[in-house]
Amino acid sequence: MVTFPTMDQQHTEERLISLGSWQERLPALAREYKNKKPFPHIHLADFLEESVVRRVAAEFPKPTDTSWIQYKHYNENKLGKTNRAEFPPLIGRLIDELNSPEFVAWLSELTGIPDLMADPSLEGGGMHQTERGGFLNMHADFTHHHHHANWHRRCNLILYLNEGWKEEWKGAIELWDRDMKSCAVKVTPFLNHVVIFNTTEESYHGYPEPISPPEGVTRKSLALYYYTAETDVHFSPRSTNYQARPEDGRLRSSLIWLDKKLLAGYSKVKSKLGLSDDFASKVLGFFGGKKK
Repeated sequence: MVTFPTMDQQHTEERLISLGSWQERLPALAREYKNKKPFPHIHLADFLEESVVRRVAAEFPKPTDTSWIQYKHYNENKLGKTNRAEFPPLIGRLIDELNSPEFVAWLSELTGIPDLMADPSLEGGGMHQTERGGFLNMHADFTHHHHHANWHRRCNLILYLNEGWKEEWKGAIELWDRDMKSCAVKVTPFLNHVVIFNTTEESYHGYPEPISPPEGVTRKSLALYYYTAETDVHFSPRSTNYQARPEDGRLRSSLIWLDKKLLAGYSKVKSKLGLSDDFASKVLGFFGGKKK
């Protein structure tokens, strides 16, 4: 099991998450989480103190400010960054607190999932950013960590950092029923709103419509994924399972399926060779640059 320094060891001068106030509400929040449909989840506003979240949002790098993983294929069009060492200072500290034993213990109580573990490598998570026209098709997440065969992915936490976001710009995360017949919940990615939800083979979510904010405005978030250690390793890990919506039509549905199968192949190679998305993105960017 991965261990982390305590919050006191990390940063004695200031804690960015006021966990005490959330701890007081934990029994009621846990009941709400368990009973939410279409799968266990919760939407929390004002997750951080306003002064803290505004400083965090102000630090968030623009698409041109740093290197990004290019998550760009038929089923998604967004940017990501997982290398904690390259994060801006305050964002890095917040990530550390969200991965701390104190916070993960709180998250275990909230979700009812014992012995949750954080992922210091931020596999698939970290900073996410979507430019105008970007999207993420409906999907259920990969079920096991690509580089730890016995780590079972159990829940997601997404913190939105979009001051002044308007609903008409789209980008709301959608939670769909297990049969992919209809959307049950939509959460607009407003500043300081958090969505936490179980990750299972049927927890379908995404923001499939291309976003339409003004040029230069992006959809920004921090994403953290939490795991449990499996004692029985006789299972079949599954890569991200993209799904078509009823309105997507035959051609689009076929392309969603084909891209999913190609991604599954990439995931197997990635796990076998110990590759990271960051490495793959840099290789593709290098060859892409040579063609120009």
